[in-house]
Amino acid sequence: MIKKQTNSNRGEKIASKVQTLVAEILQHDYMDDNLIKGVSLVGAESHGGMQFVKLFFYSHENKEETQKKLDEITKSVRFALAQKINQKYVPEIRFVYDDTLERATRIEKLLSKI
Repeated sequence: MIKKQTNSNRGEKIASKVQTLVAEILQHDYMDDNLIKGVSLVGAESHGGMQFVKLFFYSHENKEETQKKLDEITKSVRFALAQKINQKYVPEIRFVYDDTLERATRIEKLLSKI
């Protein structure tokens, strides 16, 4: 008997699609804003049965100011996303700062001291 495969990575696919589309929206619609211009979307996670997508960003600019600006434009970005995404439900999006690069640099410095 062949076991039917479930699409367990559907959330990952949707998160990746949302990440790509939001990156295009930011690049196209918000390039006049210096804070947004420096933002790179580096990852995405789907939560709550694909109702929420957490978008991880990195920026060389002030992370608190960048986070505040991204929070301000989230509704308009989601509206633009609804125009582009090809699915019935548009997930809520949340921008979260990704400090992986900073942590890696700190660990590398600590290891070099040993």
